[in-house]
Amino acid sequence: MRARTRDFIYTTDDLFFATTSYLHPEGKILSFLRYIPDTNGERSKNVQRYSKVDSKQAYEFLSTKHPEYLFDSDKDLKMMGVPFDKIKEILRPEERLKEIMDNPNNNELLQKVVKLADIFKDYANIPFSKMGVSGSILPGLYDPAVSDIDFVIYGLKNHKKAMDTFGKIKDKSDLKSISDEYWARLYEKRIKDSSLNYEEFQWYEKRKNNRGVIDGTLFDILATRDWNEIKGKYGEEKYEPLGTAKIECKVRDALGAFDNPAVYKVEDVNILEGESVPITEIASFTHTYSGQAKDGEEIIAKGKLEKVMDKDIKYRLVVGTTRESIEEYIKLKELQILSR
Repeated sequence: MRARTRDFIYTTDDLFFATTSYLHPEGKILSFLRYIPDTNGERSKNVQRYSKVDSKQAYEFLSTKHPEYLFDSDKDLKMMGVPFDKIKEILRPEERLKEIMDNPNNNELLQKVVKLADIFKDYANIPFSKMGVSGSILPGLYDPAVSDIDFVIYGLKNHKKAMDTFGKIKDKSDLKSISDEYWARLYEKRIKDSSLNYEEFQWYEKRKNNRGVIDGTLFDILATRDWNEIKGKYGEEKYEPLGTAKIECKVRDALGAFDNPAVYKVEDVNILEGESVPITEIASFTHTYSGQAKDGEEIIAKGKLEKVMDKDIKYRLVVGTTRESIEEYIKLKELQILSR
């Protein structure tokens, strides 16, 4: 049974989970609870009402009502996963997009989804089969007045084409830039230390070209690997923490910079703080530092150092090991100098 990031799982207990990984342990699919039945819920589907839950609410709900969806990971952390016998349906973004394109009705939000698909087909030459729509639209639990569009592009190279295309046509087409007011709110939500000032944060976010506005509705261009890009098996890699490190380096390959996690292949690494080991990549588990740097750019990064053991041994720097990412960052070396 296959599932990848951006899929949703509908369970026999009338719960909706969002898949969080490409690789899964035996007998279950790693995913995170998103919607629960609630007679007073703000979302509805087939006369049933649901509520969206945050992380704290999700863990509390499962702990008290459905502990069978929780299990201990090899890092002694509680994780969520849907057992195979609890799966009623796997909801796939590519199938949902086709369904919408075949019958958008008069729903304005869904018509905007179709418009996005047409734009990326016409301007970026990405086939419809390599697109999808996730988020609240996937299970049909969206609010037409306030819901955003989580637009999925399959294949990392296709995703880069979509972002490059948006960068070229934004504000010259129906696709628009995001207002400064939005970036200010996002800064307050994400940044909890002095790693990035507001001007730096806004500069990075604007140049990523992974988020914009179509006819007044916010959309994200989300990367998901094609099936042939998914390698390995769950649990093959083992991780050993080696403390904190700070490095200077050059980005050799940023194709996976918007993946989950974001991955930057690096070279010419100079270790400023921490153990002296041959670091070959940086992984980011926070949206703030996804797409932060591009091929050939020189960066400064700080995070947790890990030894990764598989068939071979490698070392990576991990950014975003906590929700707040305090004193963990990826920044261009040039902007680091200018902001002193």
